[in-house]
Amino acid sequence: MGNPYRGLFAIPGARVFVVAGFVGRMPMAMTGIAIVLLVATVTGSYGLAGAASAASAIAYATASPIVGRLVDRYGQGRVLAPLVLANAAAVATLITLTQLHTATWTLFPAAAAVGLTSPSLGALVRARWSHLVGADRLPVAYAFESVADEVIFVTGPVIVTLLATGVHPAAGIGVAAALTLTGGLTLAAQGRTQPPPRLVASSGSAITAPGMRVLIPVFMLIGSAFGAIDVSVIAYAQEHGHRSLAGVILAALALGSMTTGLWYGARRWRSSLARRFLIGLVLFAVGLTPLPFIRSLWLLIPLIFLSGLAISPTIIPGYGLVQRLVPKHLLTEGLTWVSTSVGVGVSIGAPIAGRLVDAYGAETALLYPLAAAWFAVAVAVTGARRLRADGVPRPDRR
Repeated sequence: MGNPYRGLFAIPGARVFVVAGFVGRMPMAMTGIAIVLLVATVTGSYGLAGAASAASAIAYATASPIVGRLVDRYGQGRVLAPLVLANAAAVATLITLTQLHTATWTLFPAAAAVGLTSPSLGALVRARWSHLVGADRLPVAYAFESVADEVIFVTGPVIVTLLATGVHPAAGIGVAAALTLTGGLTLAAQGRTQPPPRLVASSGSAITAPGMRVLIPVFMLIGSAFGAIDVSVIAYAQEHGHRSLAGVILAALALGSMTTGLWYGARRWRSSLARRFLIGLVLFAVGLTPLPFIRSLWLLIPLIFLSGLAISPTIIPGYGLVQRLVPKHLLTEGLTWVSTSVGVGVSIGAPIAGRLVDAYGAETALLYPLAAAWFAVAVAVTGARRLRADGVPRPDRR
C-alpha cells in the first residue's frame, strides 16, 4: 500500500489551500496567549489580561457558527476576505489602544472585536477536503489536518511567547494577525477548490441534527480537558522545580497525538465512525486516569505521551461524524460548531484548573481533565444511538 497522504496533494490546488490553511490558522494557538502577554505587560495585571483574552474567546465562540453559516450560503471567498481584513483592523486597534494607555475598559471591546473577526480556517479547510475527495479518502485528509493542528499547538505558543517577550509586547498579536491575513486571503483566492455556495437561504441549522447535540457537549468537554491539562502541567513542572520542562511535557502529549494521527489516516477501517469515536474517547479517559497520582516529573512525560495517543483517533472520526450527520449544505457550519466547542471548552477548563492549582496544587488539578474526559465518555455513550444520521447506518468502508 502506497503513501495515502501523497495522493491528497496530487489533487489540483490542494497544496496551495493546505499551506494557506496552515498559515492562516496558526493564530488559533497564538491569539489568546498573545492578548494575555500584551495586556499584562501594559496594565501589570494578569487578571485583566485573562479577562481580555476571555472576552476574545467568548466573542469568537459566538460569531464562528454564524460565520460558518454565511460561508455555506455565500462561499468561502466572499466571506473570508472581508473577515480577515476586519480582523487585521481589530488587532491594529487593540495594539493602538494598549500603546496609548487608554482607559482599561476600552481593551475589552477591542479584544472582543478580535475574536468576532477570527476565522475558523480549520473548518473551512476540512470542508474543502469533504468537497474534493470521496468517502474512502476523507479520513486520510482529516487525519492530516489533525496532525497539522497538533503541530500548530506545539509551535504557536512558543513563537508568540518569544515574540512578545523578546521583540515587543505587541509583536505576538501583530504576527498572529499577519498570518491570519496572509493565509485567509490566499485561501479566499482559491476558488476552484472551495465548496460551491448555497446562494439561497434554507431552514434549519447544523446544530439541530440529533447527533450534533451529542458531539457538541462531548467536544466541549474534550476541550475543557485540554485547557486544564495545559495549566496543570505548567504548574506541575514548576512545583517540581523544572518549569522549563513544561513545554517538553505538553509537546509529548501532542507528539503522541501526531503519531497516531498519521497511523490512523494510513489504515483502512471497517468499523463504523461512531464505534471508533467512542473507543478513542474511552482510551483518552483511560490514558488520563493515572496522571493525578504520579509523583515523578520524569514518569509523567511518557505517561502523558501515552495519553496523547488517543487524541487524534478521537478527533478524526468526530469530524467524520459531522460530515455524515449534517446536511451537505450546512457542513461548514457543522464543522465550525465542533471547532468552537473545543475552544469554549479550553476557555472553561483552563481557569478551573488554575483555581484548583492555587487551592490544592497541580496534582489535584489533574483530576479535573480526568473527570471531564470520563464525563465526555458518559455523554457519548448515552447518546451513541444519535451518532447516525436519522438513526440509519450508512456504508463506511474506512
